[in-house]
Amino acid sequence: LWKWKKKNLTRSSDNQSINQSENNFIKNLKYEVRLNENNYYKITSEESEINYINNEEIVKMYKVKALVLDQNNLPIVITAKKAVYNNSNYNTNFREDVLIEYMDYKILADKMDLNFQKNIIKIFQNVRYIGTENKLTSDNIELNLITKEIDIFMDSKTDNVKIIKN
Repeated sequence: LWKWKKKNLTRSSDNQSINQSENNFIKNLKYEVRLNENNYYKITSEESEINYINNEEIVKMYKVKALVLDQNNLPIVITAKKAVYNNSNYNTNFREDVLIEYMDYKILADKMDLNFQKNIIKIFQNVRYIGTENKLTSDNIELNLITKEIDIFMDSKTDNVKIIKN
């Protein structure tokens, strides 16, 4: 399933021994995490590079797809060209051509940070929201993963969020 490019090694889900002194390149990497009894997170990439920084596994991922399931089993699907995944706290920073799909709407942006400690998704830079009734552009969207409250705002207080009716 996983291939190392730097060495002729293979890794299975049962064998977790990794040489921590150098970076490792892997194809078709997948992490699945049960965050608690109600929430689930899965992230996959076509190509990845595993780095060890301060005894933490930091994974640079390319051609990324992620899934967050909440207690109601409603999926948030995220795709991006790149991501950085922290395997100790599961936080993930998505970059380039980020697409978030949830229920009947889509959000496109340049960047998105998924923070499980704060239970927040922050979507920023060139944000476009496409819903069934409205389209909007803004600098930032923050989604609380627990309450599902959404804050939409601009970086500058003098700028306005642009809303267009469909």
